[in-house]
Amino acid sequence: MAEYFPEISNIEFEGPESKNPLAFKHYNPDEQIEGRRMEDLLRFSVAYWHTFRGTGSDPFGAPTLNRSWDDGSDSVENALKRVDVAFEFMSKLGAPYYCFHDRDVAPEGGSLAESNDILDTVAAKLKEKQDETGIKLLWGTANLFSNPRFMHGAATSCNADVFAYAAAQVKKAIEVTHRLGGENYVFWGGREGYMNLYNTDMKRELDHLARFMHLAHEHAKSIGFEGQFLFEPKPKEPTKHQYDFDAAACLNFIRANNLEGIVKLNIETNHATLAGHTMMHELEYARIQDSLGSIDANTGDLLLGWDTDQFPTDIYLTTQCMLVILEQGGLTPGGINFDAKVRRESIDPVDLFHAHIGGMDAFARGTKIAAAIRADGVLKDFVKDRYSSYDAGIGAKIEDGSASFADLEAYMLDKGDADSNQSGRQEMLENIVNQYL
Repeated sequence: MAEYFPEISNIEFEGPESKNPLAFKHYNPDEQIEGRRMEDLLRFSVAYWHTFRGTGSDPFGAPTLNRSWDDGSDSVENALKRVDVAFEFMSKLGAPYYCFHDRDVAPEGGSLAESNDILDTVAAKLKEKQDETGIKLLWGTANLFSNPRFMHGAATSCNADVFAYAAAQVKKAIEVTHRLGGENYVFWGGREGYMNLYNTDMKRELDHLARFMHLAHEHAKSIGFEGQFLFEPKPKEPTKHQYDFDAAACLNFIRANNLEGIVKLNIETNHATLAGHTMMHELEYARIQDSLGSIDANTGDLLLGWDTDQFPTDIYLTTQCMLVILEQGGLTPGGINFDAKVRRESIDPVDLFHAHIGGMDAFARGTKIAAAIRADGVLKDFVKDRYSSYDAGIGAKIEDGSASFADLEAYMLDKGDADSNQSGRQEMLENIVNQYL
């Protein structure tokens, strides 16, 4: 069989002193972090779309990336070849998982039936390579945004036929995900939102989206798929306002439509910043409500106001992510999926390795730093002390629900005024975190 990265050997851990750009400096799969192997804790995944379908094109320019294995066609033969490319890359990288949209791995046919047949053909090859390499599917999803039929959305389209087509496409995607042993399934329509409220029945669209998710869950149960359903927040782009704006909007939707216990969240860094939040905020908001399922690991450019999907190299960012993830005890059955792409100027295949090595090392460093901070208790102890007034007395009565407004009034009339506030020590805590970095 042809080798598509002949100049690349398996990427090994060589330690922080290594000068080899094609080696891990911090990601050691067997290193124990809080009682778990690093590989089992981080559960790294390669995004099929950016890594094996990305061309470097943008709204202002044609493709730039050198991909000798890709003839530029959307043929089934090319799709099957791409599977070999993907699994060679992931095997040499040492990534245990991958993720895909249905249209990433298999081209769309002239009809739904033909598209399903093509997906089955490619899925058989994916299963063969999974069995051969041991690489697993973290999650699958359906592309419900590229085809012009989805111009008004998919589950939220004003056209019932489009809703039906999207349902059929998701049905097939869930079945293929199940067949490949996928551990999760993601809902991300891409265009589930609106451009103008003058022509939009928002309530009806949200009701349809909820119905769509329930139908998907019912079908998953009927075929024995027990993977976790995930809902991915994104505030905008390409629509003006998407219904999955941020974690709070998604969780409100989940609760309002009786989807608790069925759907958790897949949080992406670049989407968090587009919504005006930090990644740590979105992760913590989801975690405290038992809804953090998985993450798409990337970053945006703060000087650019769109979804640039860059690889994460900021150790502050990865440390903050891992403080939350370690507090939750990990992401299983979710993982850390690199929904990131090389820059259109990084044109050579080897750049794919450099990018993923950097992201995996950045998260490994963040994991070790976060674990050290947690072991020393410097943040947790400070936070516990900061809220200690709720551990006894009137604070405990507030929290256990035994104090009424009248009780609180009587308490303050007797006391006269609140105790003096204490400093939040923000700068001190930031300095402490810097010491670990």
